[in-house]
Amino acid sequence: MTLEAVRPSEGWGVLHLFFHLRREVVSDPHFDGQAASTEVAGLLDSFTAVPPQQVQAFSVLGQKADLGFLAVAEDLAALDRFAVSLASSQLGLALVPAASYVSLTERGGYGPSEEEEAQRLEREEGLAPGSDAHAERLAAWRERMASYAEHRLHPQLPERRVVGFYPMSKRREATDNWYLLSYDERRRLMGEHAATGRRYRGRVTQLVTGSTGLDDWEWAVTLFADDPADLKHIVHEMRFDEVSARYAEFGPFVTGLMGSATEVLRHQGVRA
Repeated sequence: MTLEAVRPSEGWGVLHLFFHLRREVVSDPHFDGQAASTEVAGLLDSFTAVPPQQVQAFSVLGQKADLGFLAVAEDLAALDRFAVSLASSQLGLALVPAASYVSLTERGGYGPSEEEEAQRLEREEGLAPGSDAHAERLAAWRERMASYAEHRLHPQLPERRVVGFYPMSKRREATDNWYLLSYDERRRLMGEHAATGRRYRGRVTQLVTGSTGLDDWEWAVTLFADDPADLKHIVHEMRFDEVSARYAEFGPFVTGLMGSATEVLRHQGVRA
């Protein structure tokens, strides 16, 4: 018997898994690397065969881990079954957990209200409230906001060459306490931060998920790019935004090279 489905009332579950490989196991002549790799590839295929479930594999640069998996599902029990299936597989004999992270996709809460957009259209573009032009622009704005919320809540993982991951929280110190700021001030700061990120549109895809009450930090940030320099540059530039410079705390950064499960395992020395 398996656990019943556990679906959040909003958003999807996101699970980051990081492992070390026991080299003495994968290099043992009795270990069937081909069978182990084929089984893991099959596990990923089975997982993604159930829409909207998605999973990506990557080889971790450095010594924080050897390989990782990023899995997304609307059912947390499905995410857990995926993790259990990896541990129970032939490759599981060689997997040593290095780290994991649990979070949920979320819509974000600092965008402009419809009333504010209506006022902006009147103030900056001279469109009279109630006019056809004003109504059309407001309808287009609603459509953009709905699309943005859908993208945040129900993302499609991009196929890129490099992935970067880090957890973060907002600072709660006496003089720099994010949670004592007014909503308007927090929204202003986040607006500046978002403007920095938009300069990397097309080069970096951001997946920001919430983990307050679910894991050790408050958010998980996953960045996807083809050029690793873009990961470096976007994080560097965002450090100068006040919301980061004054109010952000960061956890460990992990960088990985993305590929199919078979490619990643072969790269890590798991072969026949």
